[in-house]
Amino acid sequence: MDEFVDKTAILFPGQGAQVVGMGRDVAEVSDAARQVYSDADRILGFQLSELCFEGPAERLNATDMSQPAIFVTSVAIWRALETKDLLGSAPSVMAGLSLGEYTALHLAGWIGFEDALQLVAERGRLMQAAAESAAGGMVSIMGLEETDALRLCEEAAQGEVLVPANFNCPGQIVISGHKTACERALSLASKYEARAVPLVVAGAFHSPLMAPAVEGLKAALSRTDIKAGQIGVVSNVSADYHAGSDSIRDLLRDQVAKPVRWQASMERLIAEGYDRFVEVGPGRVLTGLMKKISRATTALNYSNAASLEKVPA
Repeated sequence: MDEFVDKTAILFPGQGAQVVGMGRDVAEVSDAARQVYSDADRILGFQLSELCFEGPAERLNATDMSQPAIFVTSVAIWRALETKDLLGSAPSVMAGLSLGEYTALHLAGWIGFEDALQLVAERGRLMQAAAESAAGGMVSIMGLEETDALRLCEEAAQGEVLVPANFNCPGQIVISGHKTACERALSLASKYEARAVPLVVAGAFHSPLMAPAVEGLKAALSRTDIKAGQIGVVSNVSADYHAGSDSIRDLLRDQVAKPVRWQASMERLIAEGYDRFVEVGPGRVLTGLMKKISRATTALNYSNAASLEKVPA
């Protein structure tokens, strides 16, 4: 996968992008998007579409609901985008942040919609359960490189779990672990000349505290049909292309408890000549991160019906 004719990369958001009302306006104007929600409701056996469109926020924000909701909304927006033919030629690479990697693998042709949705729903349930079994949290650290972030984690851990979880962009690393360790990190941040912001999350995602979810996900992945897709997908864990079904199972399993190397993944694509990055799904998180990773690239965002009417740069 060294040479691509098209230099557009498609990106899909992860947990935290959810908001009540997401996808509603797209479903109102797109038959293809509306069909995605209808199929999801049938597969899951409840009205996920209603939760996305109307809330309540407390239920939508729960890990077991937000993950399938974001996945389905991202797929719905992509299907609506396809009918508009705004991107020209088909993309040659996709990537997604954490949960978004599942969206990428589905839309790149590696995992079917029903299998991917059931897998994402199970992932959400497993991560919710793991979060409830251990009091954990996450803190966004601004102003530190990886070496100093590791030092901060080691000092704040005091025998508990505290590790880097998301390498998002230059100067922004999210750390994850026991709640009390996160609180100590907040107090220690100024010592490292960094700014720390606690995140409103259910637990210590992408840390060893997610170990119970890893085992459950391993079983779910073993039951999932995975085949070679038509589009390359970059792994969060390795910042390299997925190579086949066995490695996908291993890397998706590991991803739950290991750090997301988003910056390295994007820098890899930039080094390969990708200069247009298109975020598809609710929110604008990845568009914002790309502007911090490289201002020389074009970052587009398709997150609602109005954006589907814009002519791309």
